[in-house]
Amino acid sequence: MKKMLLGLMSFLVLTGCTMGKTGTTPTKQVEEYLGNYQTLHSNVIEKIDDIVDKELTFTDVQKQSYKDLIKTHFQNLTYMIKEETINGDKATVEAEVEVTDYSKILKEAEAYKTSNEAEFQTDGNYDETLYNDYKLNRIKEATEKVKYTIYFTLTKDG
Repeated sequence: MKKMLLGLMSFLVLTGCTMGKTGTTPTKQVEEYLGNYQTLHSNVIEKIDDIVDKELTFTDVQKQSYKDLIKTHFQNLTYMIKEETINGDKATVEAEVEVTDYSKILKEAEAYKTSNEAEFQTDGNYDETLYNDYKLNRIKEATEKVKYTIYFTLTKDG
C-alpha cells in the first residue's frame, strides 16, 4: 500500500508536461495538470484504477474503499505556484502541493501491527485482510496535512 501511495504521488512528478499549447504559460499548464487531479479527470481515474487493481492483497471491497480514499485525497489536494523559470524551450515551475499525510498513518499502522500481532490473526495465522481493513480505517481518519515542493519541468513542443 505504501508503494501505491508513492506511485500515485509520482504521477504528480513524473507525468510529462509540454508547453505545446499556443498562448498558454508553463504556470497555466501546471495549474491545468494539478486541476485534473482535483477534478478527477478520466486520465487520473484510469491511473488510480490501474494501480489499485494490481494490489493483490486487497479484497474487491477493500480495493473500492481504497479507490474512494485516493479520489478524496486528490480532490482535497491544494497547491500554490511559487515560481516559474523559462530558459529557451524549457521551463521549470515550482509548486507547493499540500495533501493529507497518509504516510504517517501507514507508519503508525505498521508499528501497531508489530506490537499487536494477535489482533490480525484468524485461527492462529496472520490474516492480511484484517490488517488491510485496519489500515484503510486508519487512513479514513487521517486529517494531518503535509506539504511537498514539486518542480515541474516542461519542454516546448517542436
